[in-house]
Amino acid sequence: MRQPVKSESIREIVEHVVQTTPVLDMHTHLYSRRFGGLLLWGIDELLTYHYLIAEVLRVAPMAPDRFWAMGQPAQADYVWKHLFLERSPISEACRGALTVLHALGLDVGPRDLGAIRRHFAGLDVDAYLDTVFELSGVHSVVMTNDPFDPTERAIWLAGEETDPRFQAALRIDPLLNDWAQMPPRLREMGCAVSGDLGAADLAAVRRLLDEWIERIEPRYLAVSLPPTFAFPDPGPRGRLLKQCVLPAAREANIPFAMMIGVTRGVNPGHRLAADGVGKADITVLHRLCAAYPDNRFLVTLLSRENQHELCVTARKFPNLLIFGCWWFLNNPSLIDEMTRQRLELLGLSVMPQHSDARVLDQLIYKWRHSRAVLARVLADKYVDLAATGWQPTDAEIRRDVGDLLGGVFERFCGRSIA
Repeated sequence: MRQPVKSESIREIVEHVVQTTPVLDMHTHLYSRRFGGLLLWGIDELLTYHYLIAEVLRVAPMAPDRFWAMGQPAQADYVWKHLFLERSPISEACRGALTVLHALGLDVGPRDLGAIRRHFAGLDVDAYLDTVFELSGVHSVVMTNDPFDPTERAIWLAGEETDPRFQAALRIDPLLNDWAQMPPRLREMGCAVSGDLGAADLAAVRRLLDEWIERIEPRYLAVSLPPTFAFPDPGPRGRLLKQCVLPAAREANIPFAMMIGVTRGVNPGHRLAADGVGKADITVLHRLCAAYPDNRFLVTLLSRENQHELCVTARKFPNLLIFGCWWFLNNPSLIDEMTRQRLELLGLSVMPQHSDARVLDQLIYKWRHSRAVLARVLADKYVDLAATGWQPTDAEIRRDVGDLLGGVFERFCGRSIA
């Protein structure tokens, strides 16, 4: 007969397994070395992350035009002064920057930004990539790749090999969210469209998607959508989805990822920090998943108020996989709440987190912080399970954690929906 395992032992085992299991980070805004200046890293990038810009312009208001005119080092100085020196840096974004510095062995006690800058100035970026992957426990990341951006497109067309730790995702936001501006851009890409979205335009867009899927071999197609997203939709977005995007994803046997709930530019002067959040209509997912059972949908929603409905919807549609605590939800208290809710309603058939990292260094803090929450939540669930007489084994815990940190995503991306 199996001997009962003490709660303390379960918690120790879960903590160790969660902390040591390599992660497949299924959604980031990172780039490999091949992409040159698109790869962001270092202390000034950390301090001018748009989360911190929104925070500093709240507590130390400045005309946005004046702030942007300062240049990045001066912006970083401004953030350091007002968020780290003149008040304790207790927000998640501030704490995250400090977690990175601490993990790198830097002493933040003196509050000496100059010394921190000198450390980063002496780093070799290729070696630093290895350091960040090691310290974060991440074995690979999925990028966000936009072929409609001329700079990025030129790099892909050059055909150079890339770092295998960086996998592609084909992002199509401009196509679905701003069709009126797209015809000239598409024609620059050799895609002959008139702009009327008739049969010829739809066929040309479909060919373009097929070409880029073949070129970059994305893990999924992806789009960020407003809370007003509706389907069916007689407008350009609905027609492009129905005639181009969903057929292309289905035939390529890759999922379509929808990130729903962002309200763009609520304070335009803040630029990348300008966006807000809105509650989405979950019934749009009911209609999509039911109408396209042969498509697979990766879904994350930005509004906390949508999370319970999203879990219930996922219970009904095996072709829907929930992923991550996106953007404004990527805070420990909300990650804890959402992870518990998802495990209680969906068991282990979720991807509880992705980093959404935009700066390379953020892999360290986003995964250190998220692993701590995941370990705590999972330990509670295994202790509850043990109380019923079902004692989890080390091997079972390792299997489950491996699934939550990448295995579920891999199987979802690779399977066919019966």
